[in-house]
Amino acid sequence: MHDTKELAKYSITNTAMTDWFARPVLHVSDVEASLRFYVDRLGFTCPWRSDEGGVAQVDRQGCALILADTWPEKIGKGLMFISLNVELETQIAALNALRVEFEARGVPVKEGSWGYRLLVVDDPDGNQLFFNYPNETAPAKIPRDEP
Repeated sequence: MHDTKELAKYSITNTAMTDWFARPVLHVSDVEASLRFYVDRLGFTCPWRSDEGGVAQVDRQGCALILADTWPEKIGKGLMFISLNVELETQIAALNALRVEFEARGVPVKEGSWGYRLLVVDDPDGNQLFFNYPNETAPAKIPRDEP
C-alpha cells in the first residue's frame, strides 16, 4: 500500500511538469474520404497518418482529432464540442465567419441547440461538431433529434 502523503507529494511535483493533450477519436468508415472532408472542406491539416492505413490525425488551430476506421460498430456516433478561443465580444462574429467559410466550401451547416445556440456540422459518417454561440439560449433540442 502507498503512503498517501508520499503519493500526494509525487502527484503535485510530477503533474506540474506535464501537460495533457487530448485527441478524441472519431470513428469513420473510410479514413481517406474523411480526410478529404476535414482537410478540403473544413480547413484542417493532416500532420500524420498511419502507413498501414486506418488512422490519421487532423488539426486546425489547436483542435486535433483522430480519424479511425478500426471499430466499425462505432462509426458515426461521435460528438465533438469545439469552442473558439477568442474574446467573448468577438465570438459571435468569429462563429458567423466560420459558418460563411464552411458554406463557401460546400459544407452543410445546421442551427442547433443544447440549452444554447449551436452551429452544427455533420461529417460524412454522421459524427457531429458542435460550436457554441456564447450567451445565446435556445430550446433544449439536440440537433441529432431533428428529422
